[in-house]
Amino acid sequence: MSLEGRLLDKKSLRAVSGRTADWDELVKDCVAFANASGGRLLIGIEDDDEEPPVGQTVPPALPDTLARKITERTVNVMALPQIKKALNGGEYIELQVPRANAVASTSSGRYFLRVADQSKPVTGDDVMRLANERTASPWETQAALQVPVSEADPDKTESLIQALRASDRVKPSVKEKSTAEILAHYLLTRDGLLTNLGILCVGKQVHRAQLASAPVIQFIKYDQHGQKVNKITWDDHSLSPMELVEAVWRDVSDFRERYELPDGLYRQHVPAFDEIVVRELLVNALVHRPYTQRGDIFLNLHPDQLEVVNPGPLPMGVTPGNILHTTIRRNEHLARLFHDLKLMEREGSGFDKIYEVLLSQGRPAPTLLEEHDRVQVSIRRRILKPEVIDFIAKADQQYQLTQRERITLGLLAQHEAMTARELASALELPSGGELALWLKRPLDWKIVQTRGRTQSTRYYIDPQLLKGLEFIGDTTLKRIEPHRLLALIEEDVGHYRGTKIGQIHERIGPEIPRSRLKRAMKQLVEERRLVTEGKGSGTRYSLP
Repeated sequence: MSLEGRLLDKKSLRAVSGRTADWDELVKDCVAFANASGGRLLIGIEDDDEEPPVGQTVPPALPDTLARKITERTVNVMALPQIKKALNGGEYIELQVPRANAVASTSSGRYFLRVADQSKPVTGDDVMRLANERTASPWETQAALQVPVSEADPDKTESLIQALRASDRVKPSVKEKSTAEILAHYLLTRDGLLTNLGILCVGKQVHRAQLASAPVIQFIKYDQHGQKVNKITWDDHSLSPMELVEAVWRDVSDFRERYELPDGLYRQHVPAFDEIVVRELLVNALVHRPYTQRGDIFLNLHPDQLEVVNPGPLPMGVTPGNILHTTIRRNEHLARLFHDLKLMEREGSGFDKIYEVLLSQGRPAPTLLEEHDRVQVSIRRRILKPEVIDFIAKADQQYQLTQRERITLGLLAQHEAMTARELASALELPSGGELALWLKRPLDWKIVQTRGRTQSTRYYIDPQLLKGLEFIGDTTLKRIEPHRLLALIEEDVGHYRGTKIGQIHERIGPEIPRSRLKRAMKQLVEERRLVTEGKGSGTRYSLP
């Protein structure tokens, strides 16, 4: 079973049985799924469980009752319940709710939308916005210009097909299809015509220009006085969205500028803007913009920051306060194409990757501003704390950090200390209680320290650790590779000269078999990478 989220929810069997039945709550979730991307309700499995209770049975008539109750209480919602049996023998109902072709609501006129793992009400002006975004035929699959497939640009078509067949994200069964079948598979064609998506990606310049909202990008550079000093535009519609990403990175030399940072006796050159971050921002702007609305994408480069301005608001359900954790794709088929071409991660908005890279480089997190007709993302040029770069790199090498841990450590390394509330807010978490998933391992390793208790708890990284980079906690994994184990032993002995094997074992990881550790240390001694003093249990190890 999967965890609850945007596409899945769990409910007890009591929620749809007898006097305890809560039909309003069930209907709310069904409407929310139908207005989002569809989803599944697993009825008969508790929230914290992976399977139904052993021996649980579902009344045979219950699926029909569910379908009837939901149909009576909703508009534009299709419910497909089916009894399933888990591996433990317990039964449950899997209720499939497909994405609605029109706006779904309760029969009493209430609207909901699935956002992360919650069904949120939609009210006021957002109802009209939801209706505009929930057309029966998505803009991508429409073929209003009536352009025949034969009018596709042959060079763009061949380039796209080759890239898809070379991608390890595309299934072998798709790669085996003919060119025409692949174009239809990605909804670039329909009934012998190029769809709007097809015109964007493989159409000719003249047809792309006829699309009222085909993307146009403007790069404008400002000096310290706010005066424009350079401008580059991509407005002739000769490039597909995929080609635009490459063209912008290639043509704007300012993105590849580097400046010096002190590094001991030397100086290191760092990029003004990380390529991963710039590409992610461009991809987000192209994939998540509303193609039913006119407006150019602006890249405004100031001496201290880059602003990316995209027309239209964020997709329904996404806000500046939840963008790290919420996935709603406005242009589903364009996102799938970008994903399969390895230009983006389909799950997620890409903002988690932007946060990870910026914070790991000692830069501030991006700032996001949403207005009624545009979204602006700003990233800073300068590195605030250069020591964070080596700190995150060393910690990652030693502990194999997850993305969440890199983001959390990057945030804490830029602040003297953060309260649980401040850290939760920076990570866009609903409360400090959600921090456990982000902090558990760094706390265990003692990389992150705490002061105070309960609401007054403050998290921080020891300044001496940040400066000296001398990690002394667990430094390995259970299935560590041989060369990595040898390096860990040498590193530990370098910190603790004249140490015993038991002490080494405890520090680098007691989960490593003692016999394996002995063999590794024997190899290091034979290769004269370690020297010994004493004999037997009193043997101590040092670097030569």
